[in-house]
Amino acid sequence: MAKPTSSGPSGHPILVIGVAGGTASGKSTVVQAILDRVGRERIAHIQHDSYYRDLSHLPLEERRAFNFDHPNSLDTPLLVQHLRRLRHGHPIEVPTYDFSTYCRLPATRRIEPRPVVILDGILILAEPELRELIDVKLYVDTDADLRLIRRMTRDVAERGRTVESVINQYLSTVRPMHLEFVEPSKRYADVIIPQGGQNVAALELVTARILSLLDQAELPARGS
Repeated sequence: MAKPTSSGPSGHPILVIGVAGGTASGKSTVVQAILDRVGRERIAHIQHDSYYRDLSHLPLEERRAFNFDHPNSLDTPLLVQHLRRLRHGHPIEVPTYDFSTYCRLPATRRIEPRPVVILDGILILAEPELRELIDVKLYVDTDADLRLIRRMTRDVAERGRTVESVINQYLSTVRPMHLEFVEPSKRYADVIIPQGGQNVAALELVTARILSLLDQAELPARGS
């Protein structure tokens, strides 16, 4: 795990943590565990999902058939720009995405610089420009059948999807893209967390290391 290199507005280096893994692998649970253990007031949390490209120019049927699991579906250049702004001490305006209409909303979410930035998403380790900006790279590894069940439950309850549409999407794009992009990106991880948020021992080790890196980074600034 590398030490942070860029400084925020107070002169403190900013530590960027990336949490990757397949769809519904437990990334959010891992993020919440880090937030709880490290301290929410020290962390800015960004989701790659917020940067899906706006599809309002397409008919609804074409939007539904869009491959949301391919890297090109995400506005990663904007995310890279935002991460760099945070590392230089500037606030950002994160897009708000409506998953029921596949469109960006006019409203944005303002995020201020914090000592720690957590970025999560299935493809963050598959993007070289993002990898270069991430100091601690985590990959949450969970069995495919469990991930499918979780995704189906989430998309039906939270995103207005039908069970049939979730299964069709999984077979046509989610699984193929996982095998082509997500699974191979695991080799770039500093730490692989089996069983996701259920792996308490791994979470404790990871958060202890993050706290150690953060304390090391903040000590020079305190003494200056």
